[in-house]
Parts: sequence; C-alpha cells; structure tokens
Amino acid sequence: MMKRILLTGAAGFVGWKTAEALLDKKYTVVGIDNINDYYDISLKHHRLQQLKKHANFTFHKIDIENTARLKNLFKKYTFDAVINLAARAGVRYSIENPFVYFSTNTQGTVNLLELCKRHKVKKFVMASTSSLYAGQKMPFKETLPVNTPISPYAASKKGAEVTAYTYHYLYGIDVTIIRYFTVYGPAGRPDMSIFRFIKWIHEGEPVEVFGSGKQSRDFTYVDDIAQGTVKALRPVGFKIINLGGNKPYTLNHVIRLIEKKLNKRAWIKRLPPQKADIKATWADIKAAKKYLAWSPKVSLEEGVGKAIEWYKENKKWVKNITL
Repeated sequence: MMKRILLTGAAGFVGWKTAEALLDKKYTVVGIDNINDYYDISLKHHRLQQLKKHANFTFHKIDIENTARLKNLFKKYTFDAVINLAARAGVRYSIENPFVYFSTNTQGTVNLLELCKRHKVKKFVMASTSSLYAGQKMPFKETLPVNTPISPYAASKKGAEVTAYTYHYLYGIDVTIIRYFTVYGPAGRPDMSIFRFIKWIHEGEPVEVFGSGKQSRDFTYVDDIAQGTVKALRPVGFKIINLGGNKPYTLNHVIRLIEKKLNKRAWIKRLPPQKADIKATWADIKAAKKYLAWSPKVSLEEGVGKAIEWYKENKKWVKNITL
C-alpha cells in the first residue's frame, strides 16, 4: 500500500479534487503548487483552505520549474509515487505565450522524472490532454498517432508524454499518462466554458461563444476525473489512458441546460472560431475500464446542477472573479 504521494498542482481544479480523493483513502499527501495568476487565485486559495483541514495533507508553495526547491523536497520526504497535475492549461493562451507552456509542462515534467529516478520513486502519474487528438477519427483511441499537435499547449503535453516514456524505458519507472477530456464541476477553472456560461447567464451578461456553438466536447465531471487519477496509481508498466465522459455534447446543448436550471435566458454573443480549437472530442474509454476499472458516474445534467449549486452558494465572492 502506497503511503505518501507527491501531488503537484494541488491548488488547481483537478489537483484539489484528486487530493480530496487521496485523503479520503487515507493516503498522506504532500501538495505543491506555485499559485500562479493565470486565473483568479481566490479560487486556488478556496480549494487549499479545504485541503488544509486534513491532518494528512501538507502544502508547500513550489514551482515544478524550480529544481533547487524540488531537490530539497525530495530530500525531506520519501515518496511512494508522484502525481503530476501541475500544468499551464488553456489552448488559446498558449498561442500568446508559448514559452511558459514548455517550461512548465515539458521541462517541469523532466525535473520531476529525474528526481524520481534519483530517489527511486517507482510510480509516476501524469495528466495529459484530449487536445492531442486534433484531426483524428472519433471516438479517440489512445493508439491513434498524435504527432501533429495544433497548439503550443498540446505540443508541450506531447513533449511531456514522450519524456515520461523515455524514463520508463531507461529506468523502469512505472508510468500512467491520463488524457483528460474537458473537466468541469464546482470551483472549476473560470477560463472553461461551463464556469463562464453559468456566471454569464446568472448575471445577465453576454455569453461569448466562439463559432456556431455546434462544436462538441466530451464533458467529464471533476469527481470522476479525480477517482480515475487515483486509480491510475496501480502498476501498469507504461500506459496512456483516456478519462472522458464517453458522450459528447454541443456547447449549444450545455447553454440550454444551464438556461433551464437557472430559469434564465442566455444572451449569446457570437465570436469568430478559434483556429487552435478542436471541433469535437469524444473519448474511447475501453482502456480505462480494462486497466483502471474506471468509468464515469456523473451525468452532464447532474454535474452541471452541482456546479450551479456551488456557484449560488459562493456567488458573493465568485461574482468578483474576472473571466
């Protein structure tokens, strides 16, 4: 039984819920995060406040790009596994500032893998992205060639994936790469569509939609993603595994669902399509079922309802979050 897990990106959306899932299973979690301001840090502090209530959770403000501080952390603790969820996210912003995506997503992963090698940490779990599947036939299978990423974000994740394989091959580190599909839920990222749609519709603000809104996403509830991430700690050798809802929905459908639950009409503001956006995503999750005994439990309707409930309960401070 693994005891102590290093969880990077602990203040992030998926990191927070993964930490909760680990803590519920009685793991000791050492969480790190650099608390960057890519989006409003009040959300990150909100998540951390909940995690710090647990006696078996310890937090350090550390950037995975900072090798000196990482080295000290690995000297201080003995880790049974590393779950790397620290990342620069967001396809569109990666076009504006590609440098930080490679320094965090690719170089940061190298830093962690090298320390796993030196300190004989035998299990490494890494979050990757469905953005790698751009242009491929759906549903997306892990065996598809993903050699033509169309955004710096996707390219930086591809770099991290192949580096993880190198460390598996050379040093025997057991690696599970999990490709997430459009994660949503309470206290989500404010740059993601569902968070934005809820806030805009509730406040009567224009709902910005790039393109026709017919583009579809395989939305996956955050608690399901967290459970799959914890299951990814089991030994697999080297595997790439999709975690997705297994049923794509259009953005227009999501907007109608939120309208219904809020009993408010959306004021749609159409914007030009974004070149780096994928038109549709759909995860083949056979590998997740086979290797992790995982499948999603929360439907889109239930998950959106939970996200709306959280928003209403916290709207006094969430209303100040800039999108």
